[in-house]
Amino acid sequence: MNFTPIATPKVVKSLFPTLTWDIPTKSKDIYLTFDDGPTPKITSWVLDTLKKFDAKATFFCIGKNIETHPSIFQQIINDGHAVGNHTYNHVKGWKTKTKNYLDEVEQTQKIIDSYNQELEIRHQRLFRPPYGQITPKQVKKLQEEAYKIIMWNVLSVDWDNSLTVETCLKNVINHADSGSIIVLHDSVKASKNMMYVLPKVLEHFTKKGFTFKRIPE
Repeated sequence: MNFTPIATPKVVKSLFPTLTWDIPTKSKDIYLTFDDGPTPKITSWVLDTLKKFDAKATFFCIGKNIETHPSIFQQIINDGHAVGNHTYNHVKGWKTKTKNYLDEVEQTQKIIDSYNQELEIRHQRLFRPPYGQITPKQVKKLQEEAYKIIMWNVLSVDWDNSLTVETCLKNVINHADSGSIIVLHDSVKASKNMMYVLPKVLEHFTKKGFTFKRIPE
C-alpha cells in the first residue's frame, strides 16, 4: 500500500518555509511540472500534448539526460517551457554529502546555462531535489547560490505502477486548485500512468477555465 501524501501536509511545509510549495495567485493558474527527463519519445509526447492545449509547464531535468538527449532538451526550450535543475545523477539529498550534492547541481546548471547563453536568455535558477529529499544545510547552500527551490503541493504518484491510472488521475483532480504545483514524470517508469493522466488533467481544468503556466521566474 502506498502512504505517499498526495497533498503536501502543512507541517511539512512549515519545516521548510523558504521553499516554494505553491504559487500564491488570485487567478485560475496551475503549474504542471515534469521530473526526470528528457526521455526519448516520452518527453516529445508530453510536449505535443501540452501544445494541443496551449499549456506551458516546467521541466526539472537530470543533467546526464540532457547531455544524452540534447535535441529533446532544446525542444523543451523552443516550445517556451521553463527548465530546472534535478541534479546530474538523480541523487538522494539525505544520503549525499553536501559538497557532493552541490557538485551534482553545479554540473547540471552549467549544462542548462550553456543553452540559455546560446539563446541569450537569463533564467532564474530553478531546482527541485530528487525524491523531495534535501537537508537544511543543502537548502542554505543552494539559496546562497541564488537557486529557487521548487517543491509541490500535489503529487500524481504516477511513478507507482501498483496504482491504477484512475487513481493517479484522481490524485490530481481531487487536490489541485489555483496556484497548485503538480508533479508528473516524463520517465519510462511513470509513462503508463502519466500518459493517461496528463491529457485528462489538461482537459478537465481547461474546461473549468484554468490556465497552465510555467513557474514564474
